[in-house]
Amino acid sequence: MFKNYLPLLLILILSLAACQPTPGTQPQTLTVMTHDSFSVSEALVKKFEADNNATLVFIQGGDTGAALNRLILTSVGSPTPEADVFYGLDNTFLSRALDQDLFETYQPAVLNTIPDEFKLDPALKVIPIDYGDVCINYDKSWFAENDLALPASLQDLIKPEYNGLLVVENPATSSPGLAFMMASIAEFGESGWLDWWQSMKDNNVVIVSDWETAYYSNFSGSSGKGPQPMVVSYASSPAAELIYAETELTESPTASLVSPGMCWRQVEFAGILKNTSNRALAEKFIDFLLSREFQEDVPMQMFVFPVLPEAALPEGFLLASQIPETVASLDPDLIAVKRDAWVNDWTNLMVK
Repeated sequence: MFKNYLPLLLILILSLAACQPTPGTQPQTLTVMTHDSFSVSEALVKKFEADNNATLVFIQGGDTGAALNRLILTSVGSPTPEADVFYGLDNTFLSRALDQDLFETYQPAVLNTIPDEFKLDPALKVIPIDYGDVCINYDKSWFAENDLALPASLQDLIKPEYNGLLVVENPATSSPGLAFMMASIAEFGESGWLDWWQSMKDNNVVIVSDWETAYYSNFSGSSGKGPQPMVVSYASSPAAELIYAETELTESPTASLVSPGMCWRQVEFAGILKNTSNRALAEKFIDFLLSREFQEDVPMQMFVFPVLPEAALPEGFLLASQIPETVASLDPDLIAVKRDAWVNDWTNLMVK
């Protein structure tokens, strides 16, 4: 009699065993360091975690410069880097990160569909994810109420009528700040850019450490309470003001100054940290950042443009975003050689 039940008993035992967790089925934790402006829809995070049996942990490391400094201090040469992936490195800090040999090479399958203008690292240590144009944003109402014409060039900003009206970020710690400094070097040349900054200092330009402080505390067009009606931000920032306004608006309360020489195109990258113990999962995360779902999430989350050409852009984002006809640029090799010296020169002039 018992013999007849043995096959059934064996099936039951095997079924119960299949239901028990086995070694290796616990979610892997992937740690991603980002700048403070990183944002992604919670639903996409949960989908990545479910699809890959993973738990994502995000570390906000400050503005791009501060986050990169942190990584260099904690991860260069370390067998256990602080993060597995870094998102938010931009083209102004690119050579510094590559010189430190922070990242491992990876070539996503979709990379061949991304325009060459964004592929600034031939070694593929970092992969382009999004881009935006750093420009000066202004408070429309303030300028209208004060009957003041808008500056039409960087040179205009040294005029006495703009005394104390602009807040900028420190290029040593902020990627928008560094981008704006680069735009000034491109505009006035290596022989003239510091003279322009001296004139800006004489004209009481306001300097803060990061974009969040500049935009949300100092800029009058965001909080309505800040003392400066102009801020170094992004040409897409007015779209955020329109879309997320507390009351429905027909146009954004802010706009950007996009005259030639006044904007710098910032490309953001992600890379896999050397010595990560989660290489395979890190590769999947890079693939996720280049997926159509994430790329179409980028505009409304961080108000920058996706690098994937097939990614659709929301109507509201396009409505209020301004795209400069021309952007300032410098030879990447020149930036690599001179960036640190330029930042030191700026710091000695402006904050010491």
